[in-house]
Amino acid sequence: MRTSRLTTTAVAVAAISVLATACTGQSEAGASDDPDAKTTINFWHGWSAPAEVKAVQDNIDRFEKAHPNITVKVSGNINDDKLNQALRAGGSDGPDVVSSFTTANVGKFCSSGAFTDLQPFIEKSKLDLEKTFPKVLQDYTQFEGKRCALPLLTDAYGLYYNKDAFEKAGITAPPKTMSELADVAEKLTVEKGDTYQQLGFMPNFHGYETVVSHYMPSWEHAYFDENGKSNIAKDPAFAKMFTYQKKLVDSLGGYSKLEKYRGTFGDEWGAKHPFHTGQVAMQLDGEWRLGMAEDAEADFEIGVAPMPVADDEADSYGKGYLSGTIVGIAPASKKQNAAWELVKFMTTDTEAVVNFSNGIRNVPSTLEALKSPDLKFDPRFKTFLDIAQHPESSTSDGAVNGATYQLTLQDFGYQYEKGAVKDLQAGLEKTAQQIDTDIAKAK
Repeated sequence: MRTSRLTTTAVAVAAISVLATACTGQSEAGASDDPDAKTTINFWHGWSAPAEVKAVQDNIDRFEKAHPNITVKVSGNINDDKLNQALRAGGSDGPDVVSSFTTANVGKFCSSGAFTDLQPFIEKSKLDLEKTFPKVLQDYTQFEGKRCALPLLTDAYGLYYNKDAFEKAGITAPPKTMSELADVAEKLTVEKGDTYQQLGFMPNFHGYETVVSHYMPSWEHAYFDENGKSNIAKDPAFAKMFTYQKKLVDSLGGYSKLEKYRGTFGDEWGAKHPFHTGQVAMQLDGEWRLGMAEDAEADFEIGVAPMPVADDEADSYGKGYLSGTIVGIAPASKKQNAAWELVKFMTTDTEAVVNFSNGIRNVPSTLEALKSPDLKFDPRFKTFLDIAQHPESSTSDGAVNGATYQLTLQDFGYQYEKGAVKDLQAGLEKTAQQIDTDIAKAK
């Protein structure tokens, strides 16, 4: 499960902006420890649910068995704000190995020195990243040639659908193109006065997971041009996505009506999520939703499929948005060699990755683990394994100021979908200027 996506990332972005001013490079003495000596290292992570915490500890137990000289002290439920404070303070009580759910902030982590450069450790271990991780995961754990993190499990986003509602509406298969998605969403929508008995799909940007970054992989796109300037006003994919999304909002009842209905939804991470309860018949979401819906005992048959793609990109169906957990080493750590042993084990040992994936119910992050016969998942989960390996799946581009540009673009989306911005192209140009200004200031 992930809790740091663009609907909840603002605090993390603010925290990391402070961190960037405090951490400007790794400790030169940090990697002088003897990895074979008896030692204790601190591992900080963000998971908090009991099953997740147990899965983390199970993996740590495996590591300690394989490395009896290294004891790992684990601290969970660490958000980026707590992580920031610890990295600023340094000291023996701080973390040695750190993890974050915010892949969009890797650009800031790497460029500011908030996370240690891992390249010397990778070279010493003769680790071949191209043979170990899918390309997208390699991309989102480095920035401008500096690798400060490695991937620790993956999130793949797809489309969940209520098979019972589909059958009742006479729909025989999930939509594969965005036009089909709009048609199916309308057929599945059952109005009830000024609200809904059932909504086919929640398109609003405030809807759970229906954010700009998760929509965009359905269109081939590029956030930045070859000079590092914002490309959102020049690449027609962005105008097409916003136009499509606004049209879908209007066709399903309009922004105000949808927002009013959204106010009746239960918590995104609880049993009363609107997909679980049948309030929405289709949901854009990550792989974790399948297990959560089953745990909530949804009273309908659940289907999963890749997210539909742009009509003129039908041959790319099967792709999707990828994200995940990242892990690195604290620059102030005096036990970086021992810390690297844990990072390497958790991210590259096939058995460790598979067991952790089974426990957390996330997608494995290595090529070998993705093919492992030891994966214990519901057969429907294969959809997400396939999305994770699709050659055209993508993630958000990195930036020196992390997720700030995504939040700026998302804020524009809020204004456009409700009709506050009338001229789409002018709005995109203004937003692009703001993105460029923010990045220039960050540099």
